[in-house]
Amino acid sequence: MIKKGLLLIFITSFSISFSQESYYDDVDLTLHGVTLKEALASKIIETHTNILPYTPGVWEASKITDINPENSDEVILIYGWENGVDQDITNDRSRDNRLQDSGNGDSFVWNREHVFSKSLANPVLIGVGSSRGPGSDAHNLRPADRTRNSTRNNFKFASGQGNSDRSSVTYVGPQGPETRGWYPGDEWKGDVARMMMYMYLRYGEQCLPTAVGVGSRQFTADDMIDLFLQWNVEDPVSEFEKGRNTYHENTTNTYAQGNRNPFIDNPYLATRIWGGESAEDVWGNYTSSDTEAPSTPSNVSAGNQSPSTIDITWTASTDNIGVTQYRIYIDAVLTAQTAEVNFKITNLQPGTSYNIQIEARDLINNKSEKSNLITATTTSDTTAPSVPTNITASNISGTGFKMNWDAASDDTAVSVYNIFVNSIQTATTSELSYTITGLAPSTTYQIAISAEDAATNESAQSNAVAITTTNGGSNGIDELFISEYVEPKSLGHNKALEIVNLTSGIINLAGYSIMRQPNGSGDWDRSNELFLDSGSTKSLIAGDVFVIINGASTVQALIENADLIHENSSPMSFNGNDPVGLFKNGDLLDIIGDFDGGSQFFAQDMTLRRKGTISKANTRFDTSEWDILASNTFDGIGSHTSTLSSKKDSFQVFKMFPNPVYGDQVNFIVNDATTINIYNVLGKLVSTSKITKNSNVVNISTLTSGIYLVKIQSEKQYIAKKLIKN
Repeated sequence: MIKKGLLLIFITSFSISFSQESYYDDVDLTLHGVTLKEALASKIIETHTNILPYTPGVWEASKITDINPENSDEVILIYGWENGVDQDITNDRSRDNRLQDSGNGDSFVWNREHVFSKSLANPVLIGVGSSRGPGSDAHNLRPADRTRNSTRNNFKFASGQGNSDRSSVTYVGPQGPETRGWYPGDEWKGDVARMMMYMYLRYGEQCLPTAVGVGSRQFTADDMIDLFLQWNVEDPVSEFEKGRNTYHENTTNTYAQGNRNPFIDNPYLATRIWGGESAEDVWGNYTSSDTEAPSTPSNVSAGNQSPSTIDITWTASTDNIGVTQYRIYIDAVLTAQTAEVNFKITNLQPGTSYNIQIEARDLINNKSEKSNLITATTTSDTTAPSVPTNITASNISGTGFKMNWDAASDDTAVSVYNIFVNSIQTATTSELSYTITGLAPSTTYQIAISAEDAATNESAQSNAVAITTTNGGSNGIDELFISEYVEPKSLGHNKALEIVNLTSGIINLAGYSIMRQPNGSGDWDRSNELFLDSGSTKSLIAGDVFVIINGASTVQALIENADLIHENSSPMSFNGNDPVGLFKNGDLLDIIGDFDGGSQFFAQDMTLRRKGTISKANTRFDTSEWDILASNTFDGIGSHTSTLSSKKDSFQVFKMFPNPVYGDQVNFIVNDATTINIYNVLGKLVSTSKITKNSNVVNISTLTSGIYLVKIQSEKQYIAKKLIKN
């Protein structure tokens, strides 16, 4: 039996005291567009009076709202479709409600699926353990088979058909530029769409639809994507969804939040806000009476042509209710939409003629005839781009370095950048960075950059920047390695990995990943490969560490030092018998545990800390390289002490305060003259200052609010700290 056929008895099992319409009595439902969105957002925020704890609140709420109407001892599992006939337990639609995930790696259990993945929000959704927050919003949490939930991982939603599975639609994601999305299944796609719309209303830019789904924004306003609007139309609201909504409005129910999901109450509200094809108007407020189409737009004209743009204007259409949008067709293809009577068409080709028509639509998508066709031609492109600026080098070694520069501007668009080494063009790239290799040690090279557009108009070369390679020795350390491992089974999900950069340069995290081998047998779990640059931090400066934690962690020391918060799933679900590896471009760099060592526990309920004398990764787990610390030891997370240098410690009395900073000054206490370099989360140097024991204040007024990495260097010693500016 599929969800759409669930009996109305599901609803009547709850205490119903409010009609769907009465909840919105104080909302002006005649609004449309962003104004309606804001009105509904205010309603669901102000009525969200009971912020549930993740544990036990969401567990208990799920057992009530997601009850299987055919068996009250079971919960319905999102993404499932089969009733236990086959041998695959991961595709079941229901599960005994007592078999909730305890964090021990058991199969045949259910856990709480964050349908809007915690890690895809910005900032990530918080609310784990007994805490409360966006991560514990029951409108975004559904029971799911543990293994199937792990397979979904944090992949973006994408189009597909049939049952839930990885989509053929790809995007730039945790598995690289060809990361396949996740299709929730025909039965669940409407549920997902309406949940994503709710999360956008409830939490605003923290939960953008574009962050969690793969689709076009071209014909939707306000960062909505066509994928969710389409699913909202194709998969109507079920009695199952209505029942969940009814329960959560009524705060006399112990685990109710107090608010509703408006798009479950009436899917057409999404159409009214963001446009697209008409969803079902459950209330009949919008679609039952208006059948009159707007008048045809008239007096369409074009002007202000450039090589890539054309401005068009027209006379407004009339309508018995009101015109809400105009659709622009170029060469008979729908290209854009607007609420205005003018529009700038962009991204056109120089010296090209285009046929243009306009169509008007009203609130319920009645459409006019298309306007008369006009033809307009862009001008030829003879303008070269501006000269690239702010050229810098990083990751300097004996054989190469990485160049970075600011984007050039152009009247159309820059196509490529040309890289010149000692006045000779050696490379071309469409990116704003390029790594030059094959150079000689201890040699100075003159680097210049030019910009070129699609019409081959080329800018002048930038001023040459002199970069000198090192002598090839660097500090003798050339790679990242694992510096700490935390596996406190006694505290459940409080697991962490720390990775350190002891090289002498900034390391780009692209290509680095973590994988585990479940129970010490079989292959690495490549389907759940976790890429280090999947979060906001993209580079790691010399001396700094990168911390990954399990998304269900509750220990504040882990949360505060986390650079990447992963779902409570592989690889961050290791249990002390799962070898964990650090990889670069698929090749193993470092390992904890013996690959194919079997299910014997080698690191259960303990913290492993790499000894300060270790400077290299090791593809063989050698316990002599590690200090074994007591379970629940978290005080070392966020920093790593190396004893490789025999020089005196310039930082014995080092302090940096305040942190976080609420003003424009940071104070330092040091013994010696010290250089303070501040980097943003992308690894770009944004500030350099010199301080002494008596002149110890750094002005950061030019920095915007955010997280920064501070590298403090004295002689050849350095340490790195995180700095938060509010």
